[in-house]
Amino acid sequence: MLLLVGSAAPATAATPPAAPLVLAAASLQESLSAAADAWARKGHPRPVVSFAASSALARQVMAGAGSSDGADLFISADEEWMDALAKQGLIVPGTRASFLGNRLVLVTAASNAVTVDMRNGRRIVAAIGAGRLAMADPASVPAGRYGQAALTRLGVWPVLAPKVVRAENVRAALLLVERGAAPFGIVYATDARASAKVRVAGVFPVGSHPAITYPVVRLKGSTNPEAEGFRRFLISREGKAIFARFGFLPR
Repeated sequence: MLLLVGSAAPATAATPPAAPLVLAAASLQESLSAAADAWARKGHPRPVVSFAASSALARQVMAGAGSSDGADLFISADEEWMDALAKQGLIVPGTRASFLGNRLVLVTAASNAVTVDMRNGRRIVAAIGAGRLAMADPASVPAGRYGQAALTRLGVWPVLAPKVVRAENVRAALLLVERGAAPFGIVYATDARASAKVRVAGVFPVGSHPAITYPVVRLKGSTNPEAEGFRRFLISREGKAIFARFGFLPR
């Protein structure tokens, strides 16, 4: 018997589970996409992932993306935006896990052979000179906040702040360096690794900025039965190994 379009499916037909929606920090593009592919190969619907600045995504959740017909998981590039959601009761208690770390680096064009001692603020200033410095917006975006903290600790933020080109997220900052719009940029080590058009000119000392951490959480409004399974996969040894391949530091 032919099944007409719009008619009810037979009672024996199983409705496939819907794919969970994940909101994730822009720096996770390649790694999280690989993790979603790995999850799909296990027979699950491939998660739908939306990448942007953690700040923009957190605000989206606050505006209603965490409702029952919205996002299921959120992965931030810092703890502050996750704290903001927790304070508003938008996360499921007991599902928050900080599972990845990263490093902060100064990048330049791949053709530029300069190496900068990132322990010395004056050398950073000298390297940038009259040029521009691309950064994710320090007012709200985690990568920018980490960058400002490091430059402040090194005593050169007041000098370099006027030279900063503020980007909407860390990948937008990377793109400015790739296109030659800024000779230098501050991004994560994993972002630099993802681009053949830039090279690392220097690595910021670990103690110059707060530890870079990536917490994942299930959002309070999620009703998708696939969401918790994917969250657990991400923080498992197998899941973390995928991110390690892209340069992240499993925690």
